[in-house]
Amino acid sequence: MNLDVEILNALRHAGNGAVSGADLSQQLGVSRAAIWARVRELRHLGYEIEASPHLGYRLLNTPDLLHADDLLSRLGPVSAIGRNIQVFQETTSTNDVVEKMARDGVKEGVVVFAESQTRGRGRMGRNWMSPPGKGLWFSILLRPDIRPEQTTRLTVLSATAIRRAIQSQTGLPAEIKWPNDILLEGQKIAGILTEMQAEMDQVKYVILGIGLDVNLSAMDFPSELRKAATSLKTHLGRTVSRPDLAVAALHELDADYAKLCSGAFEELADEWVAHCGTIGREVCIRIGGRQVRGHAEALGDEGALLLRTEHGHLERIIGGDVTILK
Repeated sequence: MNLDVEILNALRHAGNGAVSGADLSQQLGVSRAAIWARVRELRHLGYEIEASPHLGYRLLNTPDLLHADDLLSRLGPVSAIGRNIQVFQETTSTNDVVEKMARDGVKEGVVVFAESQTRGRGRMGRNWMSPPGKGLWFSILLRPDIRPEQTTRLTVLSATAIRRAIQSQTGLPAEIKWPNDILLEGQKIAGILTEMQAEMDQVKYVILGIGLDVNLSAMDFPSELRKAATSLKTHLGRTVSRPDLAVAALHELDADYAKLCSGAFEELADEWVAHCGTIGREVCIRIGGRQVRGHAEALGDEGALLLRTEHGHLERIIGGDVTILK
């Protein structure tokens, strides 16, 4: 942990109080001059730190930027997800960065954020718009001990975790749309892209790509998406702290991944069903060039959608584009 993060941790732990330069110097094992130099640098980054000759330093406000070491320190101990966090100012796609890490043998749990993506992507090769500093665009490397057909479970746990993080940070009642979307009042707020590499009956690695529209305005979306997509800022009428939301999301994702690895998928599935607007509805699902209509009955053991078709057959659907029929 670097000196900047240790200073921020000490200031956060002080709450509304102040920490003297002498105490920081003794606690961190550096000179008071070194503390002052780092405080000045943190101010340049946007951290609002009050300095009083009598009281010491007090953290008044933090900038809306993603700082890897700061996120790590705020997240605290984890089971897997978030043990290593990296932040890029710009990249093609965070999934591309994590895929290279996966091929290089990096341990699971690494999280890569980008302030912007030049070629962010969603399912089926669609573009994912990722304007600088307005959302959370990140990918996670996982190496679960599961069969390839069980990877849909990871989409399920991601959806429950992101929905929960949104609600805890904003109070907004987000809803899950099978297979990989989070909605607010019918408009898309987040998407999940799952990519994997497997051999026969064993998964080598899975990359979870997550895009969450946080502080975008209506004009940030292309005109063709303004009715279908939205942001937290649009619904709340105020900006949302991206670092706070990022920490909350990683905390929930790590907790749910630990449940999955311990065999508690049923608990996650029950929560998913309780907050999914697809279950119990008449839907049309497009799978490649094929369309299937029917009643979305339940979530299967492996995370697939169980659809009662127009002809009365119960069909197990792993993925596809879903339209809710009015």
